[in-house]
Amino acid sequence: MKKNSLFELRREIPRPYYLGAGTIFIGIFLLTWILLTSFGFVSRIFLPSPEGVWQELMRQIQDGTLAKDVSASLYRITLGWLLSTLLAVPIGILMGNFSFFEGLFEPFIDLVRYMPAVAFVPLTILWLGVGDSQKFAILFIGTFFQEVLLIMDNVKMVPRDLIQVSYTFGLNKWEILRDVVLRAAMPGIWDTFRITLGWAWTYLVVAELVAANVGLGYRIMRAQRFLETETIILGILVIGLLGLVTDYMFKITYKKLFHWAVQSQ
Repeated sequence: MKKNSLFELRREIPRPYYLGAGTIFIGIFLLTWILLTSFGFVSRIFLPSPEGVWQELMRQIQDGTLAKDVSASLYRITLGWLLSTLLAVPIGILMGNFSFFEGLFEPFIDLVRYMPAVAFVPLTILWLGVGDSQKFAILFIGTFFQEVLLIMDNVKMVPRDLIQVSYTFGLNKWEILRDVVLRAAMPGIWDTFRITLGWAWTYLVVAELVAANVGLGYRIMRAQRFLETETIILGILVIGLLGLVTDYMFKITYKKLFHWAVQSQ
């Protein structure tokens, strides 16, 4: 391998180098964490040791707490994100193809997407109560308005020439929309799914902020009241790991479904 080939623009590098770089970085992070807590540079009240977090993990696995929290949070994330996506896809496609629908929806969407999701917590409780419906609503508010605009942009990235050529082959506009535009935009839309599902995970704590009795977000907020920093760090790490797993699932399926798009990148 040439000396500078690791840093050439968009050049693929050998898989061992790719995986090794990430492993080394994580190793440096863990080593720094161990040194900071072992030598007392940071109080364990503010930053527990990796050993303390591991012990908390074992305790939650043994008493079933972790399984209950993960199950509840996965259920809420899945339903909240699906509700957002099922509505965002058709609206985003319409906005990306028809100026009328873009003009109809975009001003309102642009207005709401700048409003913090946490500000809607009191209203959603008033409207929907304190059950899972309220948590779905917060996840929806946190993801839908960004997702629909990203899907609109994905659709607009389809070359206009491709649409004009499709007309010359005798396709009507709905056939072009279904068989040409949607297929050409799907790699970008799939990436949008991956990104917005990641956002849904970041809104989990907000969704479980009030009136929850189970869930990873609830566990973090409860631990805050009693300064149980091991539980807080564990909850954050579990959310991060679950988000990473879903992210890689989308990446793997992207390569299988859209291998032609991967080759052109």
